[in-house]
Amino acid sequence: MVEAVLTVTDLGKSFGGLQALSGLSFSVRGGEIFGLIGPNGSGKTTTINVLTGLYPASAGSFLLAGHDISRAKPETIVRSGMSRTFQNLRLFPSQTVLDNVRTGQTMHCRDLWSRFGAFPNSEERTLEREAQCLIERFGLGERRHWPAASLSYGEKKRLEIARAMAMRPKVLLLDEPAAGMNSVELEWLMKAIREIGASGVAVLLVEHHMKLIMQVCDNIAVLNFGVKIAEGPPSRIATDSEVITAYLGKAY
Repeated sequence: MVEAVLTVTDLGKSFGGLQALSGLSFSVRGGEIFGLIGPNGSGKTTTINVLTGLYPASAGSFLLAGHDISRAKPETIVRSGMSRTFQNLRLFPSQTVLDNVRTGQTMHCRDLWSRFGAFPNSEERTLEREAQCLIERFGLGERRHWPAASLSYGEKKRLEIARAMAMRPKVLLLDEPAAGMNSVELEWLMKAIREIGASGVAVLLVEHHMKLIMQVCDNIAVLNFGVKIAEGPPSRIATDSEVITAYLGKAY
């Protein structure tokens, strides 16, 4: 049995009088693809923002690889092995595809001068190879020297995932990666997420696209008004009466 790499216990988040999350608990194993779904405003993105340190937790805790990082700063959480993408793209538009990916590697550069020197050291050469491999892996090899602003929307989505993977995460948080993708891009995304999980990286996937969720996730948790109402494999979630009423609808 693979041990949990991310463990969330009784997580809560309030904004003044609004309770956005309450008593949320779940765990994700290494290599597992774990879905987090629910209606708009149910607390999905808030969960990601708390886990990455953008919002402080109001209650509860979360462990990454056995270490409590509940009160850590965002940079500490990233260095511990957590990376993410965003609902709204956060690329550096004037930088090239390669430089965007290399930005994700900054935390691994012990000698920042090596990136700018005429004679890069072995560490820098390793990072350069990793960046080039990621660019090829995510289908951006022919555009490595293009500015990010010139990419199509689907390519920008791929680049953001590649940059997040450049951080060498133990856990990858994907916030609605399928939004705006066409059917061809969606098929590519499914394959990419499966490959990331197969590499041993745990994936926490927030998504509204049910085909993607049901076909790639090993387990799913469902939120409604900040509270978990169900958790289990896709087959169980798809037939859960409370989930159907709160989110999926009878037509599904």
